[in-house]
Amino acid sequence: MVAALALVACTQTKKTPVDTALERYAVVTIGKPDLEGISDNGKEVLNLYKFAAIEADKIYWKQVFGDADVINRIQDEATRDYAKVNYGPWDRRNGKSFISGYKEMPAGANFYPADMTDEEFQAFGDSLKNSPYTLIHRKDDGSLGVEWYHDAYANHIETIVTCLKTAAEITIKPSVANYLNKKVEALQTDDYYESELAWLDMTDSKMDLILGPDEATDDRLYGLKKSYEAYVLLKDEPKTEELSKLAGTLDELQANLPCKDEYKNSFKPGKDSEIYAYDALYLAGAANAGEKFIAVNLPFDEKVQAEKGTRTVIMENIINSKFYKVLAPASNVLLNKEDEIDEQSFFWLIAFREIAHGLGVRETVNGNGLVSTALGKNAQVIEEAKGSILGAYYADMLANKHELSTFTTYKTAIATYLVNLVRSCRFGNVTPVGMSTTICYNYLKSKGAFQRGQDGKYAINYEEMQKAVAALAEEILNIQATGDKAAAEKLIADYGQQGDDLKEDFTNLHMEQVPIDIRLEYNW
Repeated sequence: MVAALALVACTQTKKTPVDTALERYAVVTIGKPDLEGISDNGKEVLNLYKFAAIEADKIYWKQVFGDADVINRIQDEATRDYAKVNYGPWDRRNGKSFISGYKEMPAGANFYPADMTDEEFQAFGDSLKNSPYTLIHRKDDGSLGVEWYHDAYANHIETIVTCLKTAAEITIKPSVANYLNKKVEALQTDDYYESELAWLDMTDSKMDLILGPDEATDDRLYGLKKSYEAYVLLKDEPKTEELSKLAGTLDELQANLPCKDEYKNSFKPGKDSEIYAYDALYLAGAANAGEKFIAVNLPFDEKVQAEKGTRTVIMENIINSKFYKVLAPASNVLLNKEDEIDEQSFFWLIAFREIAHGLGVRETVNGNGLVSTALGKNAQVIEEAKGSILGAYYADMLANKHELSTFTTYKTAIATYLVNLVRSCRFGNVTPVGMSTTICYNYLKSKGAFQRGQDGKYAINYEEMQKAVAALAEEILNIQATGDKAAAEKLIADYGQQGDDLKEDFTNLHMEQVPIDIRLEYNW
């Protein structure tokens, strides 16, 4: 027996850092969707959505890494799987390489030449360099050039276009056909205005497809270039009906922002803004990279937002998976027994956060142009911080005001918010989401909203939390309204560093084997 045990011990493989890192992402399997009530044509449309999303994923690999086959050829399974989670050899939590032969994650991804200097970019006279839909490349003579996405990724876009055209031909819903045809035009021209209007007009379909370059989170150099992503979604109609009550309050929510009247009056939410609940059936590209989004608010085009509004997309199955696999076990580590969290508070906090992205200020009030332009590469961090803190602010405002049948108490919502802040800080400060949650955590802590005991448990001062949430929301809205780049940089510098308390939390959560996030596998 002793000899046998010794043999087992000798043959067991010691876990590598990559093995441990991969285990921090809990596996969630997305199975075959319930397609009851959907026609055979609709089912075929859904398959075409998935094929298009797979092709969008290939574009994203080229944007952030290069040839995905390099990753697929990695022999070690854990290393290969972790590279797929991160879409490359860099851990998205810290930008460090976990595969030998690679330096740190490039700030400009593959949107710019690796050897391009800032002076060279600033001197480059082509105005298209600032387009969200162009790549900057180095020409044969060594100078910089510009290439449209639709040219750079022409082969992949051709495949996507074929899928969408076929889906448009077989769908029985005119609104879906109109959206898909407009999306085809957009992908071929990199002009998305008409397709975004058509998407907001597509209200009668149980299935949805979000596909294209939407967010600039991977461009940490200038915050300009948008990444390809795709969401294949199935609507939860009863939950969407309940959420529609919130859609009717957007003017009220805008009017109650904690900032000067001139700031909140500078933007009026579009009259057709909507809030939909879905199950995510397939995520690709930026939507699938690293930590998974649980909700999005689109489109980002300020003109579309003012003219028609936005659609808030809340992915129930992703929310539920994160709550039970991450948030609930994390609360056992972080909270005292008198404080509790619940799934419905988590859902509504996310809903309020995404709604907040469609509110606030879009254009500066002092002639500095669009907020996104005025704040430059920090615009995304400030916007994510705004969404996070206004989610908590609206939870306070709406907890007992609107008849949301499943919403609980303010205290439960705030306890849920705090646990979610800490677990989101584990994403690191490389991404805008990670940095923004660190800012919110440190700001609230500095105002006495909570204290962390020596046992690692948090005591929440709900009265001070209420004040601090409003104060941070006001500060962020002021930064956006005035396009105050220096104030944005100061907020990040003052509150963007993760201190000993958070690091100890991370250690405790790791010791209790609480996952950082989830990774998806598909069974359909």
